[in-house]
Amino acid sequence: MSDINSTNPMSLGRGICIITGASKGFGRVIAHQVSRSLEPRSVLLLVARSGTLLQEMKEELQSFIEGRQLVLHCITVDLSTKEGVDETVRVARQEAVDEIEHVLLINNAASLGNISKFETFTNPDEVNSYLSLNVSSPLALTAGILQLCPCRPGLRWSVVNLSSTLALQALPSWVLYCTAKAARNMMFSVLAKEQQNVKVLSYSPGPMDTDMQKEILRVTQVNHNPLPCHESAAKLMKLLLDDDFPSGAHLDFFDV
Repeated sequence: MSDINSTNPMSLGRGICIITGASKGFGRVIAHQVSRSLEPRSVLLLVARSGTLLQEMKEELQSFIEGRQLVLHCITVDLSTKEGVDETVRVARQEAVDEIEHVLLINNAASLGNISKFETFTNPDEVNSYLSLNVSSPLALTAGILQLCPCRPGLRWSVVNLSSTLALQALPSWVLYCTAKAARNMMFSVLAKEQQNVKVLSYSPGPMDTDMQKEILRVTQVNHNPLPCHESAAKLMKLLLDDDFPSGAHLDFFDV
């Protein structure tokens, strides 16, 4: 097996890359960009709830991945459930061969949740349902992939947590969103401390032109001058390719 240090510096190597929330918005754009940085015979797993949108994504990528000999799997699951996490790990198990040089997991799937005052959240079921997708799911999926692909010499391991400035800064009426983002940030900081051979990045992509941003505008009437997704995705790709950030770092689009 080739030494990962000898790979093209503009390449992620021959890897298995798992992207959640890959059917639209930032996830869709980063999937396109990642596919162009993987070496031939790499594996790309795109995970989302919408099978229709994933199929569209597959058709967009088909000619390119055939030319690069990439293996593409579209996994239609609800990651807020144990069954969804288990199915994603099961498909990854089929492709996690010994020759893989890089495991890259991009935890992008998330939801906005109810933007309301603190005192409205009297139903634990509503809170637990939100946290299931936004906190429990990335923890369980990352743990499952780590068990499947344990660290070994010659294997590069990278985990990306799509974060927000609201992981670090409280905002009135955003209790669910702020809580989940803060929990995710701490969760992946712990992973960086535990697993010295896993490179962990919490990346805040800035306000982007996505369905979530349109919903924020509808609910709050606040326009955040959203960025094109491809600009933020390009910055994340540069961070991953340069690979010179400290593990566990929380980096913002506007600061890098």
